[in-house]
Amino acid sequence: MGNASDPITGQVVAITGASSGIGEATARLLSARGAHVVLAARRTDRLTTLVDELPHDAVAVPADVTVPEDVTRIVDTAVERFGRLDVLVNNAGIATIGEMADGDVAGWDAMIDVNVRGVLYGIAAALPVFRRQGRGHIVTTVSTAGLKIVPTMGVYAATKNAVRTVMEALRQESTDGVVRTTSISPGFVNTELDGSIDDSDLAARIRAQMDEFGLPPDAVARAIAFAIEQPHDVEIGDLTIRPTRQN
Repeated sequence: MGNASDPITGQVVAITGASSGIGEATARLLSARGAHVVLAARRTDRLTTLVDELPHDAVAVPADVTVPEDVTRIVDTAVERFGRLDVLVNNAGIATIGEMADGDVAGWDAMIDVNVRGVLYGIAAALPVFRRQGRGHIVTTVSTAGLKIVPTMGVYAATKNAVRTVMEALRQESTDGVVRTTSISPGFVNTELDGSIDDSDLAARIRAQMDEFGLPPDAVARAIAFAIEQPHDVEIGDLTIRPTRQN
């Protein structure tokens, strides 16, 4: 699959949160275009099934992005299996949504661990490899939740804006042309993100909105591919993608 003239053909791309949603869609699209993909997630069974279904070389790495050693193993596996790592897609994320008055400290901690620390661990693992190679690309899934602040999503939005800040700082630290940075901010996407919402009424409302007008995950995958396929001296720094019916 893929063809020699496609800039994505032959690239080595590691994707966290790859067992469903945006991560899975990105893996399918990039593999179809000839990329070697390294898929990371906690759900080993889903990863194994996905690897078997992909048309091009792929490897599964069971990993929890809140564990630094797991994230390092994702990067190491790419280098050991394919000789290099061209792109790290920091996509793993969770949403625990509710009012501050709920005092869901455990939910807040989990979001900080996955959404912020998970991205930082990815950056820490990938940058030495990118520096050694002389090039690399970090793509991070952020969210429009950080662009329009709404009730019940304050802490989730805060984690996403923390990552947005980190990515902008990394961009400014990387103007020597070695490392590209891209922040993708999807709006409502029809994924399994509602599964991490404990409030059943709120989860049902979010699910209904996803089903009514949420983007298919492959729309975001195409945006990620667009950023990756640019010549290395072109950086798509921030890209917002939302349904036309989203407020």
